[in-house]
Amino acid sequence: MAGKKGQKKRVWSDDEKRSICAQARVTGVSVAQVARRYAMNTNLIHTWLRDPRFTSEGQTAELPEPEEAVFLPIEVSGVTSAPAPHIPRSSPTGSATAQRVDITLSNGRRILVEGPSALSAIVAMVEGLTQ
Repeated sequence: MAGKKGQKKRVWSDDEKRSICAQARVTGVSVAQVARRYAMNTNLIHTWLRDPRFTSEGQTAELPEPEEAVFLPIEVSGVTSAPAPHIPRSSPTGSATAQRVDITLSNGRRILVEGPSALSAIVAMVEGLTQ
């Protein structure tokens, strides 16, 4: 299989191969993640992982036993939710109706109501969805 035009075949030193293999053996890290980091094919890393020459010192060729999952607390700051837009309600004396209401939400989803509908019912529905 040929590489991209003008791209030379990369040569990895044994130390680089050991380093990449060690990264791929870290619990919770996939071989695909490491391959993307180095812009290389996952099959090459799998080949190196089977080769005892690229096992880090003090490490066996077998993968370590998976540990129990640990969840770490995080705090997200500087993010605020957008204020809900004010939707005026129809007057209590009259009920406005529409044949078709087409609403596009900020997340790209659409609400389409067809047929005679009270606008106050549509407003209540939208308010219920945005809460």
